[in-house]
Amino acid sequence: MRVFVTGATGNIGTAVVAELIGAGHQVLGLCRSTEKEAALRAAGAQAHRGSIDDPASLMAGAADADGVIHLAFNHDFSRFAASCEEDRGVIAALASALQGSDRPLIVTSGTAIVAGVAGQPARETDAIVSTHPRAASEQAAAAAAANGTNVSVVRLAQVHDPVSQGLVTPLTALYRQRGRCDYIGDGTQRWPAVPLADAARLYRLAIERAQPGANYHAVAEEGITLREIAHVLGERLGLPVGSITAAQAQEHFGWLARFACHDLPASSEQTRHQLGWVPTGPRLVDDLRRLVLDHG
Repeated sequence: MRVFVTGATGNIGTAVVAELIGAGHQVLGLCRSTEKEAALRAAGAQAHRGSIDDPASLMAGAADADGVIHLAFNHDFSRFAASCEEDRGVIAALASALQGSDRPLIVTSGTAIVAGVAGQPARETDAIVSTHPRAASEQAAAAAAANGTNVSVVRLAQVHDPVSQGLVTPLTALYRQRGRCDYIGDGTQRWPAVPLADAARLYRLAIERAQPGANYHAVAEEGITLREIAHVLGERLGLPVGSITAAQAQEHFGWLARFACHDLPASSEQTRHQLGWVPTGPRLVDDLRRLVLDHG
């Protein structure tokens, strides 16, 4: 299978490319620089010059493939809502090149978008929060499906290895800036997590199975409490750990308060059953204990 991958040189994309090639697939990776092009070729992939800001390049890449995995996203969370709306347009462009065929499009979202039942892990078939900015991506996927595109969604938890840990990475930077590792209230707010290699394998299984309309949860651990994360990072960074009130959260956490204030556990039971996916990687806290620091 020839797979067009956006975000192919990012942290997750690099792992997905390696997973696809290791399974015998060909990869066409989107890139916007000579340096990234060289990295893709060194990994055994072909490079397709373009960017998520160039719909024509996206459509050309998708047209030249048997399927598409869309990973690229502008991770400037200070403009999160705008980035999500931009992703809506990117998905529409990719879908237009696949419309009316069986060629699959895998769209990326996040587990935090699922409404779920309070206190219970969010499930693949639960409704999404339509007012959540990331709903734009899933709404675009639904629109593409209605127009005849074979589209499914992978919802990511906190994807981790010792170098990067999803939202925990900017949380770590915030803790270092503040000089302390704080959580909110009793710190029982939960974040789900998945090791990088396991997430990459899920994307491969998702595009190989190509089940139209499916939602998959890349979740190995249903939820790790913010308190546990804060204590592990406090030990790793040599910083004190403490609690702040909910009223202090917005000022203290900034844009991260959107996530830090809420209990966001998620299940992958249906995903595991449908794809035969069994996560095997380390726990999030184990990767945090091996955290690579820049000492900046």
